[in-house]
Amino acid sequence: MKNAFIHSSEKYVNQIEHIFQLMDEAYQKAADVYKFVCNGCKDNCCETRFFHHTHIECIYLIEGFKQLSEQQKTSIIENATNVVERTKILLESEEPVRLLCPLNENGRCLIYHYRPMICRLHGIAHELQIPGQQLQYTPGCEAFIAHCNAMKIENYYSLDRTPHYIRMAQLEQAYKKEYNINQRFKATIPEMLMMYGQSLAK
Repeated sequence: MKNAFIHSSEKYVNQIEHIFQLMDEAYQKAADVYKFVCNGCKDNCCETRFFHHTHIECIYLIEGFKQLSEQQKTSIIENATNVVERTKILLESEEPVRLLCPLNENGRCLIYHYRPMICRLHGIAHELQIPGQQLQYTPGCEAFIAHCNAMKIENYYSLDRTPHYIRMAQLEQAYKKEYNINQRFKATIPEMLMMYGQSLAK
């Protein structure tokens, strides 16, 4: 995976930025229908151990990391290292992993514009159509469900993730083909920061 980041290019940064813009618009449209605003909750998704599965998301994340001050970079890498080490200990002891993302400062993401796909789409009820399988439906996070119950919202609006996943997969395939990358990508944000951000922090 480390060799993949060497091939970061403006072309792929621009393309994933466009895909993310479409995601944000779709998410916001659904949020407006449900009158849902994510203001944080006890099950903060920034403490959830999400895996990200594309090289291009990593490229874009690190692009945002580059924009930070040297002091911020150093602090984030230290936090990322601590999170990775603490995660390993918790997993070995079979304890739940709930650790704050190293990019979160005072409840806000330091590189919000560059956050990965799951950070953009998580929370609201959605659908996903995988070829050859039945349509998958996910009801959304606990905060979203509680909001719908409190507002007595019964009408379902479909946030279809399928076209966004397809665009991401197509761009990832093009990237891997262009640079002859065979391995799959799977990493958390702290792991991505440790793999690629450390060389950028002085």
